[in-house]
Amino acid sequence: MSESSRRICILGGGFGGLYTALRLSELPWEPSCKPEIILIDRRDRFLFSPLLYELISGELQTWEIAPPFVELLENTGVTFKQARAIDINFEERQIHLAEQSPLSYDQLVLGIGGKTPFKGIPGVADHALPFRTLEDAYSLNERLRALECSDRDKIRVAIVGGGYSGVELACKVADRLGERGRLRIIDRGTEILHDSPEFNRETAQKALEERGVWLDLETTVDSLEADSISLKYKEQVDEIPVDIVLWTVGTQAPDLIQSFPLKRDRAELLITTPTLQLIDRPEIFAVGDVASCQDATGQKVPATAQVAIQQADYCAWNLWASLTNRPLLPFRYQPLGEMMALGIENATVSGLGVKLEGRAAHLARRLAYLYRLPTLKHQLTVGLNWMAQPLRELLSP
Repeated sequence: MSESSRRICILGGGFGGLYTALRLSELPWEPSCKPEIILIDRRDRFLFSPLLYELISGELQTWEIAPPFVELLENTGVTFKQARAIDINFEERQIHLAEQSPLSYDQLVLGIGGKTPFKGIPGVADHALPFRTLEDAYSLNERLRALECSDRDKIRVAIVGGGYSGVELACKVADRLGERGRLRIIDRGTEILHDSPEFNRETAQKALEERGVWLDLETTVDSLEADSISLKYKEQVDEIPVDIVLWTVGTQAPDLIQSFPLKRDRAELLITTPTLQLIDRPEIFAVGDVASCQDATGQKVPATAQVAIQQADYCAWNLWASLTNRPLLPFRYQPLGEMMALGIENATVSGLGVKLEGRAAHLARRLAYLYRLPTLKHQLTVGLNWMAQPLRELLSP
């Protein structure tokens, strides 16, 4: 590929991939060195995953949290290609796509994202539901609707994992099911949210208690059947009836990443330098859930949307710097606090000297995420819809 037609391919349209593409389009490229930028994803929509829980409670609609890539990239100069990558030839610098011609690149960003690991426990892959994608949310909604329409008195939901995702799901599902819900969180640790600020953890525990969510701590899943889950606590195994099991434990690199001859950590995530480049392959960058990254201070960064958005800024800059003969910048993670939804119109916020809970935290969380939506146009569209919602509810019969 000639110098005048250099191409940057970004594989994966999550926070790391999409935001890298958007930042690249905003940088001051000279016309003579501006590259072709192609974003590749197998889905046609971006997902603002921290708001995925609001689809379960009915507080938000799909278009608000999952706008089409074509719409987001309009007038940016970035080309979107809906395709599924099946292999990468690193020596030839070619991405092989299912049922499409290979795509050549000069520089590559890997932002495919992780997946929920299901291996090792009998029945989990067959009966448990993950909660990462729009499809996962749709599947859960269908299961819940079917149970809500049934004549059963109780709807029993088990959530494996007492981290952020598990707690947020428990509160939203509990509020949706009301008196019919019987929920439990299962975690091998001695407490939920063990990496969370104390204020958030205590507020979350209070929210779970108010909703009657049972906590099975220091407990592991022994096996799973279609209508029951076997739990192991202090060497004793008990079988409990269940209607839905939600699996929120862990992050694993997708199969495509695991097949590459690249340096990975124990979790099969790609090891990067502080500049977000792969070891021994400076033309390849990795961001988001798929990257095992230590920043400029040596701290291991968590796999969160907040980290991926910050990585996108550095990744875009470093791509631009590498093509314009400027020094690359090591990634410096700036923790901006943590937020959790704790049911309908309820949340907790802790960070930057601020501690909020309840409706005030819910509004602060909404505003923070509104600001983080990928484009100004989408921010305005969603923001105006949120502002008009109380008026529509007032006028509705």
